[in-house]
Amino acid sequence: MTKPNQPATDTLLTDIAQRHFHRLKTLETLNRDALDFHDVAVWAIRSALVEAHAAGFAAATK
Repeated sequence: MTKPNQPATDTLLTDIAQRHFHRLKTLETLNRDALDFHDVAVWAIRSALVEAHAAGFAAATK
């Protein structure tokens, strides 16, 4: 089931991912291991999750 604001959510998540994982171009599956799998530091994952959580909280309180 697709939510009505799914394109906006996908765009937001892609923007967050690109800010925290600089080599990442897209969150779409590209069917190439070199493009679909990345070595990522745990602090970068945490930072991206914190930003995504804050964005969700901000959207929920609008």
